[in-house]
Amino acid sequence: MKLIPLSLLASAWVLVCACGSKEQEPPAPAAANPQPAPAATYSMDDFRRVRKLDAHVHINVLDSTFLDQAREDNFEVMAINVDYPDFPKLADQRAAALVQVKADPARVHWATTFSVKGFEKKDWLPKVKAQLAADAAQGAKAVKIWKNVGMAERDSSGKLIFLDNPAFSPVADEVQKLGLTLIGHQAEPYNCWLPLDQMSTDNDREYFKEHPQYHMFLHPEMPSYEDQIRHRDNFVAAHPGMRFDGAHLGSLEYDVDRIAAFLDRFPNAWVDMAARMSQVQYQSVRDIGKVRAFFIRYQDRLLYGTDLTLNPGDNTADFKREAHDVWTRDWRYLATGESQRVEIIKADVPGLALPREVIDKVYYRNSARAFALN
Repeated sequence: MKLIPLSLLASAWVLVCACGSKEQEPPAPAAANPQPAPAATYSMDDFRRVRKLDAHVHINVLDSTFLDQAREDNFEVMAINVDYPDFPKLADQRAAALVQVKADPARVHWATTFSVKGFEKKDWLPKVKAQLAADAAQGAKAVKIWKNVGMAERDSSGKLIFLDNPAFSPVADEVQKLGLTLIGHQAEPYNCWLPLDQMSTDNDREYFKEHPQYHMFLHPEMPSYEDQIRHRDNFVAAHPGMRFDGAHLGSLEYDVDRIAAFLDRFPNAWVDMAARMSQVQYQSVRDIGKVRAFFIRYQDRLLYGTDLTLNPGDNTADFKREAHDVWTRDWRYLATGESQRVEIIKADVPGLALPREVIDKVYYRNSARAFALN
């Protein structure tokens, strides 16, 4: 006997009762002020109202410029220290982060870092562990390891060191023990291994033109892109209990399918979007359905981030304008269906119009989980 779904039976019963009744009940009066159904997506008008967190910024100053703009646009931020030679000294970055956290601990979160210089010496690991413990006590939520591991730092024999070097395993254990998250920026965008005229975005083209030491197309003696990714993945696989944030879309920004494969392989990993939104937009111009489906499927694993940076000597008015522009442009792309011109890929880019639930996760709830903020 073929079963009829309960929902159809219920509908049929209502119809029979209605048709068999001699006297119809008068319709219920309409509500005086019916409440509209909530919109499926956000609009630009919602931008300042919605709670948001930029999971990847650098605040290397003591003044309130960055924090003022974050308050105005309703952002919390993860202020990341990084062993980058163009930034202030690590001690100065740490001091700046602590000043910002003290000014507004509910809005500013902090990621520390450490130097890999002397990593082969006996006292290096005890010093790193002591520093990480002290920084965790000062409220640090994460630890950043930069691309100098894999692309610049060398051992005593002159060989490049990678993240899966045994020296970093006890550091990862300490990060996990302290309840911190490891932010890893290994490798570079895939464009780094291409000639300038074949790169997909103008921002990559400009960066590698200005930083030829990191433009791997010019350095065939250096490890390949796939070598860099393999060493990073070896490290993540060796520490499955450690929370890991693959900065800059895990350096897999050029292909959402590769990002998906990384997230499928490592269930305790997230990726942030810092400085790679144009790479995502480049793909969505070509197949918006595929990119939108990726965001929805991996809505629990993606962290909004920008790489906005304020260094000593920067023009504060220019920075505030830039920060607001970046934050609103990204919101327009992710949260609405509005189109905008993106000059660095020379295209008009329609918005993804992601559901509100997805936006709430990408812009806040995922970071709260990834960095154990609550």
